[in-house]
Amino acid sequence: MPMTESPAWPALSFAEATARLTAPGSPFAVDEAVIRGVPTRIWAAAPPTLRDILLVGRRHGEKTFLVYEDDRASFEAFARAVLALSADLIRGGVRPGDRVAIAMRNLPEWPVAFFAALLAGAVAAPLNGWWTGPELAYALADCGASVAVVDAERLARLAERRQDCPDLRRVLLARGEAPDAESLREIIGPVAAWAALPPGTVPDVPLAPDDLATLFYTSGTTGRPKGAMGTHRNGACAVLAHPYSAARAALRRGEPVPVADPAAPQKVALVSVPFFHVTGCFATLVTNLHRGGRLVLMRRWDLAQALDLIARERCTSAGGVPTIAWQLLDGWAAGTHDLSSLETITYGGAPAPAELVRRLRAAFPRTTPATGWGMTETSATFTHHMGEDYLHRPDSCGPPLPIGEARIVDPEGRVLPPGEVGELQVKGPNVVAGYWNRPDETAASFRDGWLATGDLARMDAEGFLTIVDRARDMLIRGGENIYCCEVENALHEHPAVVDAAVVAVPHPTLGEEPAAVVALARGENASEEELRAFVAARLAAFKVPVRILFHEEILPRNPSGKILKSELRKLF
Repeated sequence: MPMTESPAWPALSFAEATARLTAPGSPFAVDEAVIRGVPTRIWAAAPPTLRDILLVGRRHGEKTFLVYEDDRASFEAFARAVLALSADLIRGGVRPGDRVAIAMRNLPEWPVAFFAALLAGAVAAPLNGWWTGPELAYALADCGASVAVVDAERLARLAERRQDCPDLRRVLLARGEAPDAESLREIIGPVAAWAALPPGTVPDVPLAPDDLATLFYTSGTTGRPKGAMGTHRNGACAVLAHPYSAARAALRRGEPVPVADPAAPQKVALVSVPFFHVTGCFATLVTNLHRGGRLVLMRRWDLAQALDLIARERCTSAGGVPTIAWQLLDGWAAGTHDLSSLETITYGGAPAPAELVRRLRAAFPRTTPATGWGMTETSATFTHHMGEDYLHRPDSCGPPLPIGEARIVDPEGRVLPPGEVGELQVKGPNVVAGYWNRPDETAASFRDGWLATGDLARMDAEGFLTIVDRARDMLIRGGENIYCCEVENALHEHPAVVDAAVVAVPHPTLGEEPAAVVALARGENASEEELRAFVAARLAAFKVPVRILFHEEILPRNPSGKILKSELRKLF
């Protein structure tokens, strides 16, 4: 529900709200399970496997589930397509534990391939749709995929690399025909024909919560991408994350916990985040399949198209990386479209400056901004932040979900007290089992159930986390630590700035200095001198960028929303 002001906030303390929501018998009750030998908190009511989520989703019947351009598919039609493809995969020789790769844009066929692989007992390996041919071939060979479901663009990139994928037996092509691939349409038909497919039978394949289900590849900003080994439990955790956070926000306002109303209008999510990212798959696809939400798919983010779709489909939620939220503000300011249906604008995957939530609240007073923190290795959402808690702590990414544990440690591994900056380590049922075929890197990052994230953070006494920076993104100027995120936040406070990144540039005596690249909002102007003075009024002099360059458009990012600072450094 849209957020309203509460003069007596908080009506309930954070600890009291958490205790009430997680008590036995609550929909958000917390239990304990032993996962890989480690006692771990879990949602007592979470679906045990991703197959169970598909079965729950099918109960939404003829409600519209997927919208893409002129294609529309109901939950029942989607389930029939999944079962048809799953049966074909099994007939084609796919066995439990085999890897089925998916390499395509956000098409309706993407979730069909994903769930069909899981129902066959295979491990779904979503590949980055932005990768080049060599990068795709590397991942296909690395995971040993026996089947790949691709679109025409990805097939073209792989044309000269098939010999580099010795385990690949079948390639299924969505939306097209090619001599070196089988047609997916011959198996499941076009989207409009899914409803006419036979009801199908769920394969009788044993699945357990901690069985391997997915291989999502890390963004690879520091080397070759690694396959994060996700389990069914990892992915299924996501379905309770947002409902829990909304319930806690309601209790903190003194309101009753929201109860799902089957007769209420359907929630409609605009989806621009790629499904091959854990946010797009778990926090968006899996969550909406479970709760009966409609997904309006975009091939890629485009503000003009997004505004059209929000108005046409009456989307209730939108978002992705913080850049998208900034651009929605730009679209609101233009006043060309009716955006009144929006109830939630959610973002993550990259640092979100405090100024963003303030601007969203001013522009969309009936809309709830929300953010959070997670990574590929935490299967998307680990912390979630919304409502008045977010307005009162705009620098924070929120507290861990009650199934998660977090701690801040120094370089020697000692746990630090509240307020101290150190490396963030996390534990929970959404933390993956390790890295595919990378025992040394798994041992270095995963220990006794705890994941070393590489993020520098601090945590307050109530458990609210604030990400200070990536450990490798901190720069040192003449012995003084500078957290790039802090300087970026200061730049974002300037009303003309819509995107900003700080990078290190070498200095002969100081070692390195901060420099910045910024993008300005449409119709706004600002000079380098003005921006440097603006930062100097907010931060110590040694943190002020020595140079500021202007970028004509939003800064370059990888598919998970992280700014490609290696590209920006070349500008200097």
